[in-house]
Amino acid sequence: MSEEEISPELAARNMWKWQWRRRVALAQGLYQPELVLTGGRVLNVFTEELVEADVAIDAGRIAGIGSFPEGRETIDITGCIVAPSFIDAHIHTESSLLWLPEFAKAVVPHGTGAIVTDPHEVANVRGLAGIAAMRDAAASLPMQVRFTAPSSVPASPFEHPGATFDDDDIAAMLAWPETAGLGEVMNVPGLVSAESSLGNMLWVSRGSLRDGHAPGLRGGPLQAYIGSGIGADHESVTLDEAREKLELGMFLYLREGSSEKNLVELLPLVTDKTYPRIAFASDDRDCNDLRTKGHVDDILRIAIAHGLDPVRAIRMATWNPANHWRLADTGAVAPGYRADLVVLRDLMTVDVAMTIFQGHVVAQDGAFTGEIAETPLPEVLLHTVNVAPVHLSDLRLDPADATRAVGVIPGQIVTEYRTVEPTVVNGAAIADPARDLLKLVSVERHHATGHTGVGYVQGIGLARGAIASSIAHDAHNIISAGASDVDILAAIATVAEMDGGLAVVADGEILAALPLPIAGLMSAAPAAEVAETYATLEHAARSLGSPLASPFGQLAFLSLSVIPEARVTDGGFLDLRQQTSPHG
Repeated sequence: MSEEEISPELAARNMWKWQWRRRVALAQGLYQPELVLTGGRVLNVFTEELVEADVAIDAGRIAGIGSFPEGRETIDITGCIVAPSFIDAHIHTESSLLWLPEFAKAVVPHGTGAIVTDPHEVANVRGLAGIAAMRDAAASLPMQVRFTAPSSVPASPFEHPGATFDDDDIAAMLAWPETAGLGEVMNVPGLVSAESSLGNMLWVSRGSLRDGHAPGLRGGPLQAYIGSGIGADHESVTLDEAREKLELGMFLYLREGSSEKNLVELLPLVTDKTYPRIAFASDDRDCNDLRTKGHVDDILRIAIAHGLDPVRAIRMATWNPANHWRLADTGAVAPGYRADLVVLRDLMTVDVAMTIFQGHVVAQDGAFTGEIAETPLPEVLLHTVNVAPVHLSDLRLDPADATRAVGVIPGQIVTEYRTVEPTVVNGAAIADPARDLLKLVSVERHHATGHTGVGYVQGIGLARGAIASSIAHDAHNIISAGASDVDILAAIATVAEMDGGLAVVADGEILAALPLPIAGLMSAAPAAEVAETYATLEHAARSLGSPLASPFGQLAFLSLSVIPEARVTDGGFLDLRQQTSPHG
């Protein structure tokens, strides 16, 4: 048979056999491997021990652990520890504000080797076609990217996204080799009331892993949720809630993001008996936090500083999520596993010296050294902001509808429903920053419908001015909070004119702005540049009086219509205590 006649399948099989036979010989010291890491210790995630040994790597796989002759390349790592590279068990990369290649450049130097990302942010804007563009961008990155198929687009009937993601889309995406399972099931009321549409979704995802999203769910409703096949959750806030979920069979992710910080509160859940069913997740972590604090390595440092054994912590950031998500040959330093590794100078501080992907060094001493091919931005994710004209009259708040407010809880994405006395001038409820009573406005930005929701919010804390964003989970309409209708209107207009982004306005002047032209969620600019501008925006918002560590991070969740207790969507104020309609 000529070379031209060999089928791709046969060629792949022959290559695999060659690599396998070579590794069999290499493991027995019969040939020289491509790379040997020598002089260090290996972290064994199976026995939770540190073992002095070399690591032989060939053709992107670990050929053996022990003593080996020099490789074609030998790296002396004396004094260091080789561990599997870190895995973020649940993340939305869009929340970093970075397009995937720049996201990879930001996290790989921190030891990240794999992520499981739920792209429902892009799905809310551009549906399956948008996610396909993300899959294409992820294909050549120096890290594993696995997706989950969004299960809740739209998240609820109380807001209006740019696209829907139906059962056929879920089935199509679950057939992709890059898809790890069904994404977080956010429509908890629909599931526990056995709505027919949720049954259809469960049917098309049968046989797949199903991720969860059940904040505050307890008792019978929680059992109904788990009994429907939802196997994991990252939304626990209290220890008792998390323990109940774990006792009922759920796999838990301890979350530490930019706006959602639950790790320290939940860390006592980790015991000798429970730790195999617990991993770490960032969920949403912005580019500035990635730059200044890190990624999974930062989560590990926090956990270790609060008493978690570092070897066990690293297992929870490697083998546990790999095993849960069925990531083949991933998450351990062992023969036959992928050579996706991190070299640490120190366990306690999780000091990353080097990141290795498929046997190649892709980051060293905090700098990205890998190669990512440049590709044009996908047209499907551009020009996504389509806003009807917004007038001051659209921001009017009727006093009869202004006796309640969204109460922001710093560091959490859950909110409080608060009863307030409106400040009324000329027959309209107005913002009253002296009472920490701002207007919260959501404007539909996908189809120019003109839908505009207005309510009160407490906890953003601006003394003057306004902030606005086209990042508003999950429908991603434009959301703004402000002390002045004029500044709110100017901030919304600034975001629309940038075709998506973030803006800070005071006294009619734009103090800071960040364009996010990719789906209105992300920038293709270098990560350091985006992070610096984002830090400037956050500083500008705090200079207007906000006490929040991340004003934009908190603002982004104030339309999220599936998390208690109160929100404002483009349909109006939403009371999630009773699951009323926006005007109920």
